[in-house]
Amino acid sequence: MEQKTPVLLSYAFRPFFLLNGIFAIVAVLIWILTLHGKGLPAVTPAWHAHEMLVGFAMAAMAGFSLTAVATWTGRPALGGAALGWLLMSWLAGRLAMLLDGWLPAAVVTVLDMAFPLLLALLLGREIVAGGSRRNYVLIVVVALMGVFNGIYHMGTGGLFADSPRLAVYLLLHAVLLLVTLIAGRIVPSFTGNWLRMQGRQRMPAGSPGVDKALLVLVLLTGIAASFFPLSRVSAGLCFATALLHAVRLGRWRGLSTTSNPLLFVLHVAYLWLPVGYALTGMAAMGWLSAPGAALHALTMGAIGTMILAVMTRVALGHTGRPLEAGRATVWAYLLLALAALSRVLGPLLDAGSIHFLDMAAAGWILAFLIFIGVYWPILTRPRN
Repeated sequence: MEQKTPVLLSYAFRPFFLLNGIFAIVAVLIWILTLHGKGLPAVTPAWHAHEMLVGFAMAAMAGFSLTAVATWTGRPALGGAALGWLLMSWLAGRLAMLLDGWLPAAVVTVLDMAFPLLLALLLGREIVAGGSRRNYVLIVVVALMGVFNGIYHMGTGGLFADSPRLAVYLLLHAVLLLVTLIAGRIVPSFTGNWLRMQGRQRMPAGSPGVDKALLVLVLLTGIAASFFPLSRVSAGLCFATALLHAVRLGRWRGLSTTSNPLLFVLHVAYLWLPVGYALTGMAAMGWLSAPGAALHALTMGAIGTMILAVMTRVALGHTGRPLEAGRATVWAYLLLALAALSRVLGPLLDAGSIHFLDMAAAGWILAFLIFIGVYWPILTRPRN
């Protein structure tokens, strides 16, 4: 008798979005407790940065990309045992990172490296087998993230003193490159589809030349900002990237989507990119009193908001439900927006206060608690 694949393992978005929502809550709760002196030995600023990128961002990337690649290539969606092993590798990595210091460094490294490497292998297999050449760049970026993760562990193992910091920034800019690439496809496409349904005539304007130039610019900016964060070259590249992101966003007709929160939040998430790059340029020039504000505009603002926006939309669309954000989901968007603003503006208004960090953590945790409450039944039940 043929074994039936469990619903939760039928598509990558189901387990990864669900567990990623839980992880978003747990990781930030552990971090804020640490800032109040009640954390675990392994929980350091490097742990926090690493886990929000490799743990949180890459899990969302796995859920989205392995689901989308089935649509892009026409191949069956990855599921069953292969998806289960990938999920277990992600969970093992998160546990190993939390137990760093109790486990041998080599064990932590092997367990944490398994997920990005297995993700690159599975994603590469699906894209190459499907002949989807335009998506080869995804394989390269995910593989590079595995390499950067290895550099991180070289540093924590004592081989290179500065490599954890360098690896974290390389990982960050790799994620930003993926956000730039994927958002450039889905945001104007979703916006145009909805505007046509509304009978509108003006559509989002695309420009392949601008898109390609922006990807190159984001790549160069990431390299410069990672290796030479305080140079004038880095500042100039950041300002140029911010400007081109703003120009691109301005052509997508975001203000026409305010009546559709599920769509409008994608534009809001993308808006954090020009803001974050502009602040990063200001930090590189020494004009910003709290450089962490720039960092969190890109991480909590752009990456965090884009992930929540994509997870809510993909979960609805791929389970056959109407593409409408309910009241609770809108509250999640608002709470995350307030959390990101608190995290970015707080250090600029009062650099010595932890109250803004507490507010940011509370907003983040509440936003993802709402996501879990609303989307648990959607992600664990069969398609409508």
